[in-house]
Amino acid sequence: MYPRRPSIWPKRFEGFHRVARADPGRAHPYICPAGYWTIGYGHLCKPDHPPITEDEGEVYLGYDLRTAVAATLRHCPALAAESETRLAAIVDLTFNLGGGRLQTSTLRQWVYGGGKILPGLVARRDAEILLISSG
Repeated sequence: MYPRRPSIWPKRFEGFHRVARADPGRAHPYICPAGYWTIGYGHLCKPDHPPITEDEGEVYLGYDLRTAVAATLRHCPALAAESETRLAAIVDLTFNLGGGRLQTSTLRQWVYGGGKILPGLVARRDAEILLISSG
């Protein structure tokens, strides 16, 4: 089971980070608020990763979402019987915090990055809660 449109969540909250003036068509690696090197739509990378286009970012996003779906269903197999909407919300959480953290979490409000509360994560968790409760 794979949610048909889960990429709208990471795309909405991660965004595609371009360098507007220097290279407007491509994304370059950057350090996210949690302190990780990232490129495109939240794809973890090394600092020397070559710039990517938005199409390449979508390919990475697809790989990352497949990994998040697999981890979500591995650690929460009961979600396979849930609605696509609920599964998509938990997959977004997994995409954001990682499969290992999902495995050890109690799905509390993960709003920390780099040891501090990040407003973007608060908004993301609130949107996920709305999605789960409406599913």
